[in-house]
Amino acid sequence: MTDRKVLIVDDEADMRQLVRMYLEKENFICVEAEDGQQALELLKSQPFHLIILDIMMPNIDGLTFCMKVRETSAIPIIFLTARGDEWDRVYGLKIGADDYVVKPFSPSELIARVDAVLRRFQPSAKKEDEVLHFGPIEINVKGRQAFINKEPISLTLKEYDLLLFFCQHNGQALSREQLLERVWGYDYVGGVRTVDTHIKTLRLKLKDQGNLIQTVWGIGYKFEV
Repeated sequence: MTDRKVLIVDDEADMRQLVRMYLEKENFICVEAEDGQQALELLKSQPFHLIILDIMMPNIDGLTFCMKVRETSAIPIIFLTARGDEWDRVYGLKIGADDYVVKPFSPSELIARVDAVLRRFQPSAKKEDEVLHFGPIEINVKGRQAFINKEPISLTLKEYDLLLFFCQHNGQALSREQLLERVWGYDYVGGVRTVDTHIKTLRLKLKDQGNLIQTVWGIGYKFEV
């Protein structure tokens, strides 16, 4: 593919150019932004497949930028930062990042992580009327039906929405707050325990495939095939 477009957000020009050089060798199209404010403007004017994001930047830092993006978009985000403490990594994933790479980094590892994150998001790029396949699970998006090994699953409205959201973010750690906002909506007045209750019943209905929904301690949940 030659049309994969990446937004590189870092206040250090040398770092942006280094990342750009590695990505362009793999046929990525790269656009640079020196801070979160400039990156937000670029997101308004053109589409991107992935964002590579530093944390410590002027104007709008990476953490704030990530939270702003997650208010309206599920575009994949990889933090690329010198802040490698466990708290920073956990918090970055909790607010919506899809991966976290610590500087200094291996070019081959960065490319591998970029490719892995983009593979996870392939299903969400399919047309709405297509049937999505995730291992033994099959989802007819237009018909709002789910199947395991061709057998229909009886799901409530929110259970179906939750399963679809998980599948569209295969392999991504999602916080309870993120699931509540994206599946139930920003105006929902219930607590995050609603998420736990629905996941418990969804796991039961998925039967021997219920373990595809994994608990990620300190963050929330992850669906992975």
